[in-house]
Amino acid sequence: MEPTRSHEMCTLGGGCFWCLEAAFEQLRGIESVVSGYAGGATPNPSYELVCTGTSGHAEVVQLRFDPEVITFGEILRVFFTIHDPTTLNRQGNDIGTQYRSVIFYHTADQKRISQETIEALQREGLWNDPIVTEVTPLEHFYPAEAYHQEYYRKNPQQPYCAAIVAPKVAKVRTQFMQQLKR
Repeated sequence: MEPTRSHEMCTLGGGCFWCLEAAFEQLRGIESVVSGYAGGATPNPSYELVCTGTSGHAEVVQLRFDPEVITFGEILRVFFTIHDPTTLNRQGNDIGTQYRSVIFYHTADQKRISQETIEALQREGLWNDPIVTEVTPLEHFYPAEAYHQEYYRKNPQQPYCAAIVAPKVAKVRTQFMQQLKR
């Protein structure tokens, strides 16, 4: 009998969850990606409510991953590659608190790694503006409606997917080629 591996969870928001889901699901070690909502006070929010920007929730993805294959730090490197962490409550044409850049940490280690990663990226000077990514504990995660799950895979020709999601997927495939699922 093989020993059981430990698995971890992390929850990230960086704009539209369709983009994040499509990027992360192609990486080795990522065992599941669930689009959803976190960070607000409204229990069991709907997509329509979150879109109003009044719920306090962000569109997020919750990843289940094998840290022996991909570390949380590596996940954060991908995360910071596929969105702009310097724009407050905005990613491209998506504007509102629901599109904020946020790391909802699950453990004290994830909090530390998140803060260290942000500090390192600031020192690297990749962006002209400061990183505004929130680092906050996860209180509740609410899975999004079924039609949001695996959205890009099911709808690659949809205009938003073709124009916005596809370039992010291509960027991950190019910059993280060694970490792609075969």
